Amino acid sequence: MTETAGEPAPPEGVEVRRAAAGDLAEIVALLADDPLGAARENGADLAPYRAAFAEIDADPGQFLAVAVRGARVVGTLQLTFVPGLSRGAAKRAQVEAVRVHRDERGSGLGTHLMAWSEARAREAGCTLLQLTSDRARPDAHRFYERLGYTPSHLGFKKPLPARD
Repeated sequence: MTETAGEPAPPEGVEVRRAAAGDLAEIVALLADDPLGAARENGADLAPYRAAFAEIDADPGQFLAVAVRGARVVGTLQLTFVPGLSRGAAKRAQVEAVRVHRDERGSGLGTHLMAWSEARAREAGCTLLQLTSDRARPDAHRFYERLGYTPSHLGFKKPLPARD
């Protein structure tokens, strides 16, 4: 999946590509690089992340993307394609875990990653691109609204304890 006509060019020197296993430590570091992520992520033990990466990488309905500048991962997101029966059997795309390295914020990289996601969703035949964002991320909410996303739903989550 590469740049398509009508999609804005990435910031100078940045390429968006499918994540590789060698990118995992940098992806986890991006996920942990904010107060919410720091409380949720444990990059000291990459074993569970390796298992999750293998599952994501093997699933044709998943695309774990990284934005790289040189040899350095500067952004990431996960795009999931979800076939459905609602909305006239519409296929939708779900974008998750959008992160931009702190040194790249304000460079246009986040905007490019979201435009890249929209282009990939259209290529896959999706008619809707959706995401969730934690209530504690008002800057992210303003960013998504600026890109045309509307806060149309109320999301619910329920932790499932591990089985013994």
